[in-house]
Amino acid sequence: MRTSQGQERLVLFTDAVVAIAITLLVLPLVDAVPEAVAKHHESTEVLTENLPLIYSFLLSFAVIARLWRVHHKLFQHVGALTEPVVLWNTLWVLTIVVLPFPTEMIGGYGNDRFTAVFYIGTMLASSLCQTTLTAIVWRNPDLAVEGNPLPARFLHSSISTAAALLVAVLLVAFVPGVTYYSLFLLVLPSIVERVLGRRKTAA
Repeated sequence: MRTSQGQERLVLFTDAVVAIAITLLVLPLVDAVPEAVAKHHESTEVLTENLPLIYSFLLSFAVIARLWRVHHKLFQHVGALTEPVVLWNTLWVLTIVVLPFPTEMIGGYGNDRFTAVFYIGTMLASSLCQTTLTAIVWRNPDLAVEGNPLPARFLHSSISTAAALLVAVLLVAFVPGVTYYSLFLLVLPSIVERVLGRRKTAA
């Protein structure tokens, strides 16, 4: 069933959950301060002794911010809701809520292969939910804001990002030592998109 009611509430709820998830990322660093004080560490050691936590915090902050940005751009084109949209949006929110868990594991286990697979796999799950949402909206023009339909490039970009993350997970799982370097694959979709865009312009 299609309805134009509740779209704003869904977006506000989603944004609130993302804000909470991104805030939770810093809590391990906050907890590290009283632990350092109890061990009589120097103030500078709060940073030097927690570099893995700082790295995982910055990585996940950037990841969640990027996931939210793409989601935000999609819903600028959404003017009505259906049950599938609500369902897949809820699943997308679930992946965001889960992400602080593998983030904490990165701080504790570093480049452990399972941790890397879990972390990037969570990103992949989020991307797949986003791709499904995008496909639903693209295939149902009546869900779009009047006069602001969803461009096909949104769907192409979402699919290519999910494909890059799938390859990243497989590389981490089967190629020793790759771990988080595989995330550099995420720059490929944007490069391909720019090249194709230039070719179309030239043609």
